[in-house]
Amino acid sequence: MAKKIDLAVGRAAVRAAKDGSTARTDVATAVRYLLQLLEEKAPGKSVEVRVPPFGAVQIVQGLAHTRGTPPNVTETDAQTWIALATGEMTWAEAEKRSLLAVSGTRADISDLLPVLW
Repeated sequence: MAKKIDLAVGRAAVRAAKDGSTARTDVATAVRYLLQLLEEKAPGKSVEVRVPPFGAVQIVQGLAHTRGTPPNVTETDAQTWIALATGEMTWAEAEKRSLLAVSGTRADISDLLPVLW
């Protein structure tokens, strides 16, 4: 992720998204802020977390990935990511509801969620 999102701006966007805002700026900022926090919590390059179209980060120490599709990928939509990252939904629930696309042996990041926002 390029530019860091300010704490107050990020928290406001997460609150707005959790309160049901569908404004693209609120959702995009909330997603990116929560990805930023995840990246800070688990720095590395062995797992890619994607929340299209808003953002993606590489996390978790291990073998670095540099080209093509990474071997360990977690992908979900914005609302699911916000729910997972804030603790409103568990990883198991998201899997049960088929809200995650997970590939690779290290792509289960349930132990890193929720993030403290």
